[in-house]
Amino acid sequence: MNQNPAARLDGSVRVVGAGLLGASIGLGLKARGVDVILSDASRAGLNLAVDYGAGRLPHEGDDPALIVVAVPPDATASVVAAELAAYPTATVTDVASVKVAPLAELEALGDTLGTGDLARYVGSHPLAGRERGGAIAARADLFIGRPWVVCPRPEVPRERVGLVEHLILDLDATPVTLAAEEHDAAVALVSHAPQMVSTLMAKRLDGAPASALALAGQGLRDVTRIASSNPELWVQILSANAPAVVEILRAFRDDLDDVLRALGDVEASGARRALAQDLAAGNAGVAGLPGKHGQDRRYASVVVMVDDRPGELGRLFGELGEIGVNIEDLRLEHSPGAQIGLAEIAVLPEVKTRTIDDLSARGWRIAG
Repeated sequence: MNQNPAARLDGSVRVVGAGLLGASIGLGLKARGVDVILSDASRAGLNLAVDYGAGRLPHEGDDPALIVVAVPPDATASVVAAELAAYPTATVTDVASVKVAPLAELEALGDTLGTGDLARYVGSHPLAGRERGGAIAARADLFIGRPWVVCPRPEVPRERVGLVEHLILDLDATPVTLAAEEHDAAVALVSHAPQMVSTLMAKRLDGAPASALALAGQGLRDVTRIASSNPELWVQILSANAPAVVEILRAFRDDLDDVLRALGDVEASGARRALAQDLAAGNAGVAGLPGKHGQDRRYASVVVMVDDRPGELGRLFGELGEIGVNIEDLRLEHSPGAQIGLAEIAVLPEVKTRTIDDLSARGWRIAG
């Protein structure tokens, strides 16, 4: 983020829920000079977020233009309804990772909401997060470059949708417009089903021999990274989006059954070809991911051997800056007890040869 950039938002923003997402929103908006009001059911959590600099405590007479509800999915609808009632002129959005269920709950409240209240609600969801939760893990840059889905409805005035888009742009995220049903189907594929696949693979590690775990490399860590996420939160998310997740996991199960049959008799006619086709299909799927984190052919890889000493990785980054090479992506691998680690750096193809030559001249060892 730039130093003291001007905010698009005008007026105070109230953030309800001072956990990872709420506190990160607060930190990002505060960096823009926005007045952020924090609220949380946990007094200790609220005080931590305030001390961390994510916003201030509520004052009598606060009149926020925008309210962001950042509470677990099971509580989202009730908190949104309470905020709509408490602040009759504010636009209210939420950051829950499911959109159909909260909207259905709000619509079911019917007459208990004031006339036109639902026209002030705009569902949204940032595709950003970390394995750790709570305000202590919050970051002002959490949303930079990340997609943030907005789910407008025909009855919502354009200016209220625009206010949520200003929030997203002020946090340097990218607004994406989807209907609630489209959103839930999409996140089932790219977030919710992968969570279960990662979790079930990590479950195989529980009780595994220490001699096997000692061999674990970056591949296993990549597959199981998100398995350390909060179980209570994920029970809520998966329950709220169960039909879409079930559809994907059933297809995954069918693919897994095919693999089991092929491996069960790997010498049978067509078995090896079936395995090869599945592996190639996986290659194609990864290649379709946008940006740096897919197998993006725009970047070339340089693997540098880094001695296991304090400051060596920082020195590598510093020298890459000195030779004018931008790190497009980075992957680190270090085996326990090894005296070196491997830093796989993604660079533009046109600078790969120069990067290798310049780093080698400075004494760095290039692997491969």
